[in-house]
Parts: sequence; C-alpha cells; structure tokens
Amino acid sequence: MDILIIDDEEAVRESTRLALEVEDHYVEAIDNGKTSLIRLKEDPFDLVLLDLNLGDENGLDVLAELQKRFPRIPVVMFTAEATIDSAVKAIQIGAMDYLEKPFTPDQLRSIVARARNWGKLRERIEELEVEVSTQSPPAVFESNDSVMSDSLELLFRAAPTAASLLVLGESGTGKSIVAREIHQRSHLKSKPFVTISCPSLSKELLESELFGHVKGSFTGAVRDKWGKVHEANGGTLFLDEIGELPMDIQPKLLRLLQEREYERLGETKTRQAEVRVIAATNRDLKKCVEEGTFREDLYYRLNVIAVEMPPLRARPKDLRNFSENFVNFFAKQTSRNLDGFSDDGLAALLSHNWPGNLRELRNAIERAVILCRGTQITAADLPKPEDAPIKTENGSSASTVAPGGDVTIEELEEEHIRRVLTRASTLQDAASILGIDQATLYRKRKKLGID
Repeated sequence: MDILIIDDEEAVRESTRLALEVEDHYVEAIDNGKTSLIRLKEDPFDLVLLDLNLGDENGLDVLAELQKRFPRIPVVMFTAEATIDSAVKAIQIGAMDYLEKPFTPDQLRSIVARARNWGKLRERIEELEVEVSTQSPPAVFESNDSVMSDSLELLFRAAPTAASLLVLGESGTGKSIVAREIHQRSHLKSKPFVTISCPSLSKELLESELFGHVKGSFTGAVRDKWGKVHEANGGTLFLDEIGELPMDIQPKLLRLLQEREYERLGETKTRQAEVRVIAATNRDLKKCVEEGTFREDLYYRLNVIAVEMPPLRARPKDLRNFSENFVNFFAKQTSRNLDGFSDDGLAALLSHNWPGNLRELRNAIERAVILCRGTQITAADLPKPEDAPIKTENGSSASTVAPGGDVTIEELEEEHIRRVLTRASTLQDAASILGIDQATLYRKRKKLGID
C-alpha cells in the first residue's frame, strides 16, 4: 500500500515508517497537516495515519479537511492521549479507526490489514455501482453449441486449480468476462483480480505498469510505484491480449511464471509474488512463435490449459438466444413493447457475419430496439447480411445468395449447408446445427457435390 504518515514527532514518524517499509509498503512522512493536504493533491495514497495533536494544529480539524477533499482515502487516527471522547469524535468525522500510542508492530500490521480490506470492499462496491449504472445484461455461461459448451466446461473445471490458462478467440467473444468468472469460481475469489491490457501502453510504461518502478528509473518516475503484479499478489492477474506483449518484457513474465520472482524497474532487489495468471489473445500464438515475435518457452508456459472461444457466427443457436435476451433487456430498459424478430429480421440476424461478435451484437440490438418502428425488429433495423459471393466450379464469383434476394429455396439451402460445413469442426456438429441427421447430410452433400 501507499501510506502517508502525518505526525509532528520525528521519532514516531521514523519508527512507523520503518515498521511499514519492512512489510513492503511505500511510505512518506510529513510533520504537518497543511503540507500533507498539498501532497495528497499531487498523488493518491491508500492510507493516511494521522496524529491527533500536530503542534499548533488540531488533528480532528485536519481529519475533517481530509474527509472533505479526499473522501475515498481511509484515515486512522493515533495519539498518546487517547480518550473515549476524542475517539468518538474522530469516528464521527470519518476516521476508519483509532490507534493508541505506543503501539506494537503487530497492532500496526493489524490496522493496515483492516485498511486494505476496507479498500477492497470499497472497490467492490464501486464495481457494483458501475455495473448497475451501465445496466448491462447479465453474463450467460451456458451454450447450445457443443464446441462452446466444451470450452466453458474445461475452463470452469480448471478454475479451482492454480494452473495458468490461455483463452483464445476473436475480439468480442467474451474472453475477459470468462476470465473474471474463472476467478470467481476459484479458491482465489476473495483475493484481487487485476487486469492489464498489453496493447494499451508503450513498452516502457507497460513494464512499469506490470512490475512497478523506483523513483528516477526513467523520465517522469518522480516516486516509487508498485505494479499490477504486486497488486495481484495472492490473487489473479489477467493479461489481456498477451500476443501484443513486447519481446523485451516476455523473459520477465516467464521468470514470474516459473520462479514467482520479479524486480521493479530501476531496482535490483528481487521480490516474490504468488499470482495465478490467465492470459487471452485474438492472435495465433503458434504463428507468432514461428515468426519470432513470441517466445516459445513463454508460449508453452502459458499454454498449460488453452481453450478456444468460438466466434458468434459459428454458434447460430447461441446467436439467436443472445439476440432474444438482448431484445428483452433493452426493450424493458427503454419501455418498448416488442415481440422479438420478424421473419426477415431473424433471417438477417442469422445471415450477418458478426465480425465484432457479442460486442457488435449487443450494440446492434440496442440500436434496433431504440429505432425500430413496429412491434418487431425487421431486417431494415439490423446490419446488412455479409456479401459473401458463392464460388462456382470454375472458381468465378456468382451473385450473392442471401435471404430475401432473387434466389431459389434450393440455392439458399446449398449456400447455408456450405457455410455450416466450412465452420463446423465435425460433420456431427454440422448436422446438429442444420437440424438433420448425419445420413441426411451425407445425401445432401453428395447431391450438391460438396466434399
């Protein structure tokens, strides 16, 4: 934690600082309230330890000002002149707790641990408030698609273990949502879940964000900083888009995974961290290894259990269920009385390629619910079907076959069967998607000349 001590006695400041730094906390000490208010405005701290008597200043007045300016920072009061009256006043003003001098290292550790738990509880409350304010539909972890069901079953079976997990799939398939659910189903659910997006920062800033740095380690490093690894210690570290991780940082991540060790930028002291790593990417990591942009040893270390999240276009039954759930959710949210999709709306829904997957579907359905004129969502309210020309026997492109076009039922059926066979992993899966048995699929393939 980042802790600020405000006490006018140098001996108390030094002894408290040393006791906290032994526990790997970052500590600054100031002898007056006025300067501390300026310092807190410059940088956020996780905890303030405030003396009740600060020379000419009254600690309760400083506490009141802290609560007014920085209400999210927990404050613990301590003093050598503890009374019930002063304790009650401090708690009424907003102090988290009260500690009487002289205190032991164990008492100090206990109060800091309580402050840490208080901070986690507050963060969780804020997360829930954000979820409520955004009013997002609840996540669904059930699937009518056999491939997706197998993927979820494997991930959730591995959730209680400490194994590293690699979640593969296109953008928008729900990799980050699944990662958080894995954490919630694990033995670490009461511990931190920390996310870092690998493509979001430059190499230098990403390394600092991941491992932390010490003051002066690079331009702009004006103070020590703990990284995400420290923040996730004891819990789960989710590395989003791991395929974008720069080569220079990859050996350091490998060391963390293998040895549970790391060093902050600009520091030679080796630190320990027990973190469970879940990584996700939309890139082909095997190909990245072949191209020399991703370390082979790191790939195999991450790839203890790897699962592919199939794209939405490969899950027509789930696509329909998700769409209906989104319609019901947004119709209720906007007070619209809607009765699902019209026939051409459903056909358009199933014909679209959905390159943005669930993210695109959610946005499209929300827009359709808001703008549709009738009681059902029609094709005109949805994205146009993908323009996927059929290849003839000589390889030339024929006209696009899509529902509602100038095509026959036989042409539609052939195109649908071709597309399903292209994306289905097995003939059994293809037959299941088409709603026919394998013998019927065999006869149709033979009739249409499909290999």
